[in-house]
Amino acid sequence: MRLRQKIRREIKFLKGLTRTLKRVKSIAPDSANLICDDIEAAVDKWRDRPAMTFEGKTVTYAELDGMANRYAHWAKGQGLTRGQTVALFMPNRLEYFAVWYGLTKVGVATALINNQLTGAALAHCLNISQALHCIVDPETSPCFEDVKGQLDRHMQQWVLGPVHGEQRDLVKALKSCSQLRPDRVTAREGLTARDTALYIFTSGTTGMPKAARITHMRAQLYMRGFAGSTGAKETDRIYVTLPLYHATGGLCALGAGLLNGGSIVLRKKFSATHFWPEIVAENCTMFVYIGELCRYLANQPEHELERAHKIRLIFGNGLRPDVWNDMLDRFKVGEVLEFYGATEGNVSLFNFDGKRGAIGRVPGYLRGKFNIRVVKFDVETETPVRGPDGCCIECAPGEVGECIGHIGGDARSNYVGYADKAATEKKVLHDVFQKGDSWFRTGDLMRVDGDGYIYFVDRIGDTFRWKGENVATSEVAERLAAVEHVLEVNVYGVPVGDLDGKAGMAALVADPEFDLAAFAKYVDEHLPSYARPIFLRLQQAIETTGTFKYRKVDLVGDGFDPTRTKDPLYFRDPSKGYVKITKAVFAKIHAGGYKL
Repeated sequence: MRLRQKIRREIKFLKGLTRTLKRVKSIAPDSANLICDDIEAAVDKWRDRPAMTFEGKTVTYAELDGMANRYAHWAKGQGLTRGQTVALFMPNRLEYFAVWYGLTKVGVATALINNQLTGAALAHCLNISQALHCIVDPETSPCFEDVKGQLDRHMQQWVLGPVHGEQRDLVKALKSCSQLRPDRVTAREGLTARDTALYIFTSGTTGMPKAARITHMRAQLYMRGFAGSTGAKETDRIYVTLPLYHATGGLCALGAGLLNGGSIVLRKKFSATHFWPEIVAENCTMFVYIGELCRYLANQPEHELERAHKIRLIFGNGLRPDVWNDMLDRFKVGEVLEFYGATEGNVSLFNFDGKRGAIGRVPGYLRGKFNIRVVKFDVETETPVRGPDGCCIECAPGEVGECIGHIGGDARSNYVGYADKAATEKKVLHDVFQKGDSWFRTGDLMRVDGDGYIYFVDRIGDTFRWKGENVATSEVAERLAAVEHVLEVNVYGVPVGDLDGKAGMAALVADPEFDLAAFAKYVDEHLPSYARPIFLRLQQAIETTGTFKYRKVDLVGDGFDPTRTKDPLYFRDPSKGYVKITKAVFAKIHAGGYKL
């Protein structure tokens, strides 16, 4: 029986891999075929089919293309030339995709700015985009107005809605623009897949966002790759509630739908309460996720419609094993397609056969076809370990190390990096297995089992050392999330006086029945002593980025200092259990008054 099951898994894996490679194999750096050509081909094939639905309005493929063409002609009318950039600073809405799709038709790049940014972070992204024009809507316009004085250059603001002062009316400007496609020869002659299509910004979980340069080739890899990997069809309706300024929602999900003749059901932002009713009402067959989105769903009380849907596949990344079980067993979503990939990197993995908890697989017999390796890593120096010959050392099965990707010339192994050349070079590892080779550093710790399944362990920088042991924050968080009455967990390490390493701290969102004594008992039973959180912080909500990644930088900065937060803080007193941290307790900890 086990052999038959193994064969079924292998067939499923190979089918998914073949389907994906078939869609991406023709992508080439020097090709004149751009991402807009891929989309135009889909439009020509499915002109009258519904392409996108948003807030009750549906547009066909032909109508979506017509919208995009207006933006292309608008850009030409503003004197924008190929290689220049327009900043797009809006929440999800029907026009979002049409803007950047239209601009690529005339060789203009679009910087997709996180619509939740304000202040210094927003000014930083606008400045490094080098854009001279910024498209906003009534919701984001006030935020743009607030940072105008912090911009390096004058940036013309175009509003999709009512205008004030120096703002320009984009709705009015578009009315005089043609819906017909700009002439391909004059608009795109000389452009290749190496040229920049988009700038997508990193989430900024540990500092200011960086602008990842997305070439036409990379956009094709995302969109075609997911058109293949998901196996989506014309009849599929994909629910997208992730932000379109990020690759998972804006490229992977849209590619799966639009390059296969399917429909995108777009929502402005995620809502746990509206999720299942909308999925059912819109007859959705797939949805795209980030792991925490699924955790929010799992934390909700049972909903009468949570199994009344037609979802046959969900796809995304960051799904923790415990929530994975909820998605399949409680919500009956059909199948899970977990993937791994860095926006700016050259490493991509798919868990085609659905092994719970794995982010992908590189079977031994196909090892030479993948550019991925996992190498030994020193957590304290945050660098890969090198042997006596100066080369990196590959991890044995079960060992934790950094995942790296060989940089080559083809589309799948190509590495373009960021707009900032110094930031790009920081991610490159040289002379890894032989003199002169170059590998992309993912910044992620992983382990591989004997069957080639790959498991995410932690982000480098999140893993810390305590009592001479490496503590993976994601693994501790996974255990703590199973505690009764705990809703959300964010684990990190904090320095304690002059002690070596960092002590574990957990920020928790819990319901009123949460019990500290029961929590301590669970921790003792399920975690080794070095991994047990010494400090706790109880929060009303955990701060996340726009793609639901937990922000840790401010929490680490606050540490366990009661003067830096109004949140209740607790310390694991060796003799009393968790006690509230007062100024006196804080001072005693720092003075070495407790044996930690």
